[in-house]
Amino acid sequence: MKIGVLGGTFDPVHLAHLAVAKAVKAELGLSEVIFVPAGQPWLKADNYISAAEHRVQMVRLAIAGKSYFRLSTVEIDRPGPSYTVDTMAELREQIGAEDELYFILGWDNLAELPRWREPARLIKLCYLVAVPRPGYPVPDLKKLEGKIPGIARRVIVMDKPQLDISATEIRKRLTRGKPINDLVPEAVAEYIKRHGLYIRA
Repeated sequence: MKIGVLGGTFDPVHLAHLAVAKAVKAELGLSEVIFVPAGQPWLKADNYISAAEHRVQMVRLAIAGKSYFRLSTVEIDRPGPSYTVDTMAELREQIGAEDELYFILGWDNLAELPRWREPARLIKLCYLVAVPRPGYPVPDLKKLEGKIPGIARRVIVMDKPQLDISATEIRKRLTRGKPINDLVPEAVAEYIKRHGLYIRA
């Protein structure tokens, strides 16, 4: 089987996350896509992040009824900072020896990969699927190859979907009292309202 993995803070999960997962699944013929809410993302250590229980529940609501999407709390359950390489190693142990993992990330994150923990080990654990992020150029694989030898053979660069939705913008809209119904699944919008999330900046 070919299994996709989409990690993120999901604060909140939005329609672009779902569209990306669906597009990659279709393009690569994946059996399923696992959504992995971040525990303590080390690259966002200085940023406020909503409680894990809220982020997990929002993902659960967003993917409900979609058998090809699955939730994993592997990072939430693991203490300490969240490193993608550790997550992929743990997921690798959970799947069959013949199965392949495809880690989905944005063009912007792929460009930052040399800063990540053990990138050389990461590309041995999984393929990387880079999807567009508005305002960011197509990753320079030749430049990345110079820093992480072998990466060019382990990266699939996609040119779609082109979606301009960000969790940051959603949070800003909520603090200004603006609607977000066209940006998140209905159940997620209701959850945010019910729990009074993102009311204060």
